[in-house]
Amino acid sequence: MENTALKSDAAVKVEKPEPPILPMSGADLMPVPRLPKITRQHLSSAGIVALSLTIGVLLWHFVTATNLDFYINFENVPSPLWVFTAFVGHVQTEIFWTHIGVSMRRILISYCLAVALGISIGLVMGRSRIARAFIMPYIEVIRPIPAVAWIPLAILMWPTEESSIIYITFLGALFPIVLNTLHGVEQTPEVLVRAVQSLGASRWAVFRHVVIPAALPSIAAGLAIGMGVSWFSLLAGEIISGQYGIGYFTWDAYSLINYQDIVVGMLVIGFLGTASTAAVKAITRPMLKWQEKTR
Repeated sequence: MENTALKSDAAVKVEKPEPPILPMSGADLMPVPRLPKITRQHLSSAGIVALSLTIGVLLWHFVTATNLDFYINFENVPSPLWVFTAFVGHVQTEIFWTHIGVSMRRILISYCLAVALGISIGLVMGRSRIARAFIMPYIEVIRPIPAVAWIPLAILMWPTEESSIIYITFLGALFPIVLNTLHGVEQTPEVLVRAVQSLGASRWAVFRHVVIPAALPSIAAGLAIGMGVSWFSLLAGEIISGQYGIGYFTWDAYSLINYQDIVVGMLVIGFLGTASTAAVKAITRPMLKWQEKTR
């Protein structure tokens, strides 16, 4: 009897309770971000850039050290070491960062206004023959006027010097954005437009799903060009009527015959313009992913 009971007990399997299934949180559902891969091509490009800049600095040092005077006179041009020393000294002052911050604020305000208005005008002109015939004469007449020529009239038109500088900077960025947007809309394949219309798409659907995506490469190019022109226009306004800003800093250094600070201001302007253009390209790159898929 005891053996039979033991066998019956052994035959009975003790089932362990399974652990409860916990609900997945939002963090578990989120994809893990992937870091960009650094390829050999990226390293090669970075190496070429570093080599190019090094050669430029060495040539700059050579012509200033030898006081080269062959058609171009480098006798009063400061050496790279003097400029670097002056830059390190300015970085430690608050007024230098104030100049940079004021210029960046002016660029941000004027450029955002130019982007909103320029893209809108370019899209309307590209899809409407009447709008293009009405607006284009104004663009062709005003566009060749340099930023410096606008300064006296802008000071008279606007209540403050700050608003006049922003207006001049806005004009500099506006026209490249308008013309590149117009070019992109005009280059939209008409075959795609007719194909979508044959499927019953409305004018708004054609505009949204065909015209705008087709114009995005040109719009992105116009945004990058407009950023560079906006810096040029901003500095013209700051030199004449500004009290702060990196353009005013450079012009003030010229007035005081401070050659090192002149070059410091020029290089800071170049780096700020390059960084701003790179930021615009980085922002527009996700909107152009469809280009990589079609290649």
